[in-house]
Amino acid sequence: MRTAVVTGGASGIGLAIAERLAKDGYQVAALDLDPSDTSVVPATDVADRAQVDAALAAVRERLGPVTILVNAAGTDGFKRFSDLTFEAWHRVINVNLNGVFHCVQAALPDMMEAGWGRIVNISSSSAQSGQPFMTHYVASKSAVNGLTKALALELGPFGVTVNAVPPGFIDTPMLRKAEARELLGGTVEEHIQRTPVRRVGRPEDIAAACAFLVSEEAGYITGQILGVNGGRNT
Repeated sequence: MRTAVVTGGASGIGLAIAERLAKDGYQVAALDLDPSDTSVVPATDVADRAQVDAALAAVRERLGPVTILVNAAGTDGFKRFSDLTFEAWHRVINVNLNGVFHCVQAALPDMMEAGWGRIVNISSSSAQSGQPFMTHYVASKSAVNGLTKALALELGPFGVTVNAVPPGFIDTPMLRKAEARELLGGTVEEHIQRTPVRRVGRPEDIAAACAFLVSEEAGYITGQILGVNGGRNT
C-alpha cells in the first residue's frame, strides 16, 4: 500500500484531497499548521524545513516510505502593490513556493529509492489570468507552475512524475473570506454566471484531478498544468 502526504490537509482543498486518496486505498498523512486530532504528525509549518523533515520522519515510522506528495498548503494576501511590504511578500513566497521546495526535497529520497513517485502541486488559476492586489500570491503560484515543469524533466527518468493543478474559483473558506471583504470583484453568485459550467467549483473537483494524477494509469503524464476551473481559463 502506497503512502501519500498531503500538505494543508486539514481543511479546504487539502482535506478533500486527503479524504479522496484515503478512500482510494492509500495510507494518507495530512500535514497542517492546525492538524486534526487523528493526524499522525504534529503541527507542521511547511516553510520550516526542520519541521518538514521531522514530520516526514514521523510518517515513515508510522506508515512507511512516502511515494505520493500533494502540495496543497498555501496562504493568500490582498494588498495594493505599492503598499506591499517585503515582509508580506516574503511570507507568501515562503509558504507557497519555499514550502513546496522543502516538501519535495524531503520526500524525494523515498521516491528515488522506490523508482516510482507522484508529485502534484496545487497552484492557482491566477497564475494564468493574473489578479490585482495579489501580486505576491500570483508570483508564488506562477513559480510553482515553473518548478513543476522543470522537476518533471529532471525526475522523469527516475519514475517520478510531477504535475500541477491550478484550481479556479473553488468554494473554500478562503474564497468566502475574500467575498466578505469584497475582494472578488463581485459576489460568488455573480462569478457563477461568468463561469461556462455555471457553478462554483468544489474541493472534491480538485481532489478528483489529483486522484487521477497520482494513479498508476497517469504514469505517462508529467510536466502538465491541469486546470480545474469550469472553463474560466482555457
